[in-house]
Amino acid sequence: MRNTGTIFLVGAGPGDPDLLTLRAARLLQSAEIVVHDGLVSREILALAPASCTFISVAKQRSKHTLPQEEINLLLVSEARKGRDVIRLKGGDPLIFGRGGEEAELARAHGVPVEIVPGISAANGAAAAAQIALTHRDAASIVSFVAGQCKGLSDQDWSGLAGKGRTLVIYMGVKTAPQIAEKLMADGLAPEMPLAVIENAARPEMRVVRGLLAGLPDLVEDHAIRSPALIVIGDVTNREDAHVAQLAMEARP
Repeated sequence: MRNTGTIFLVGAGPGDPDLLTLRAARLLQSAEIVVHDGLVSREILALAPASCTFISVAKQRSKHTLPQEEINLLLVSEARKGRDVIRLKGGDPLIFGRGGEEAELARAHGVPVEIVPGISAANGAAAAAQIALTHRDAASIVSFVAGQCKGLSDQDWSGLAGKGRTLVIYMGVKTAPQIAEKLMADGLAPEMPLAVIENAARPEMRVVRGLLAGLPDLVEDHAIRSPALIVIGDVTNREDAHVAQLAMEARP
């Protein structure tokens, strides 16, 4: 047995197995141990062999199976047993996935690391909903922010959304009222259009549209649950996006 295995930080994309990279799929098919987040779909986990060991480190708001520091040490500990470790994350490992922290600790302990990018939640959700995050007539700047973090009210979001800009908010369902209030307080017009995309790229995907001032009611009235992204900007109000949504709602 090798002295030290490799930690592979693998992006699982938005949930559809067809959207995995070839590298990610091949690693899963020969996996020895998979440490995975709660957002990774069962269909993707099923690609791993039956002999694989699965460890869930699912995080929920205010409730973590393992603190991040313990996850980091778990990865290093398993790799030091000589096994390759697949750290499987929803979306991309380096976009709100804490992959940077895990890679840093692994390197500090002399454990080899490979990062396998995935389709980010923002890209996957936008594509599934047929919303162009950039558009020559609507937006040339895209910003990603976390809507669930410490010090949210103290952050300066002015300029992140508005004319010619698109703002994508991760983990914003529970804090939708604070997000709407904050953006309007920072100068964004209450009538700015937005879309909330729930369970992107999965059979149960939903897309609901509204205006910034009505975001809290939109989330509550439609009982939106994570995983969901909030996309704010004129790109959500394009005619092609509207037509795509009508077609989606008409599907049996």
